[in-house]
Amino acid sequence: MFMGEYNHTIDAKGRIIVPSKFREILGDEFVVTKGLDGCLFVYDNHEWAAFEEKLKALPITNKDARAFVRFFLAGAASVEVDKQGRILLPGSLREFASLQKDAVLIGVGSRIEIWSRERWEDVASFEDMDTVAEHMADLGLSI
Repeated sequence: MFMGEYNHTIDAKGRIIVPSKFREILGDEFVVTKGLDGCLFVYDNHEWAAFEEKLKALPITNKDARAFVRFFLAGAASVEVDKQGRILLPGSLREFASLQKDAVLIGVGSRIEIWSRERWEDVASFEDMDTVAEHMADLGLSI
């Protein structure tokens, strides 16, 4: 399970260090794709395969399902960790997530999210968590 928050910089070539605790789970090769809320999602190969199966099961006759599949699969890239523990983020993914220099990698269970520092600061304020917690109860999660 991925958890924690790590601050890193993206170099001029578009490379970012993946925290060693994350690399232990991810291995040397894994998938990065567009994520929701303007971040990138990172999956180990096992989780990615399970996610792909769920995407394949969506009905092709449903317009929203087709858009959802396109969003995640068209933006996906297999990346490899170099000897310094870095990955090269494709330019299209860096552009999508507004990643230029400062980035935040967070573990969120079965995946990692990569955020631009600015976007992360906007969403990580957690100012209205009481309301969010109430909605989670509607989904069957209580604390």
